[in-house]
Amino acid sequence: MYRARFNIGRCSQIEYDGLCDVGKALSDGREPMNRSAVIFDMDGTLTEPYLDFDALRAEVGVEGPVLEAMGQMDPASRERAEAALLRYEREAAENATLQDGAVEVIDALRAKGHPIAILTRNARATVDLVLKNHGITVDALRTREDGAIKPSPEPVLSICKELCADPRRSWMVGDYLFDIMSGRAAGTGTVLMVGDKPMPKFTDQADYVIRRLAELLTIVEENRIVNGK
Repeated sequence: MYRARFNIGRCSQIEYDGLCDVGKALSDGREPMNRSAVIFDMDGTLTEPYLDFDALRAEVGVEGPVLEAMGQMDPASRERAEAALLRYEREAAENATLQDGAVEVIDALRAKGHPIAILTRNARATVDLVLKNHGITVDALRTREDGAIKPSPEPVLSICKELCADPRRSWMVGDYLFDIMSGRAAGTGTVLMVGDKPMPKFTDQADYVIRRLAELLTIVEENRIVNGK
């Protein structure tokens, strides 16, 4: 585990607009706005990297982030690109494998009272396929069909609101810069999952950098004790 930076509990760059449904939270035995959610990216974080972005970009003729490039296309080109993207995502999801210890880490976090969410730029149908194939359940799921996408902080804040979790007590875990940007802007702690890849240039943007998901348990627990998270 590598501590890249440490600034947990900072204020969000945008206002967290209101509490969760207090009545529903209490009826479910939850304490409103006093929970620490753990929000995971999917591809490359909970799963081994499974999308061949280079091949996809070559097929649709774009450079850089695919979704942003598609937003600049004419309708016909975008329709073709969307079809290609869905085909790549579906084929990859069918063959996806989990990171070592993914299920055990989720179970351990949930046992400590942390609601679990997935925030991904992938399509919901392909995420549902991965979850079904591996028997994973989550407390909240946000995909690109649901509104703003990473690196915006909005989906992180929306998940926290849904789960009655305080963003300042919560965590965003992902393998790419957009995951870290989204979490930081929302005010969460951020954990960069590197696995066996070389350290990327943006490691200093994350609060922590890990190579195995199991390292996350120590990070979350230590900060719970120190910061009341």
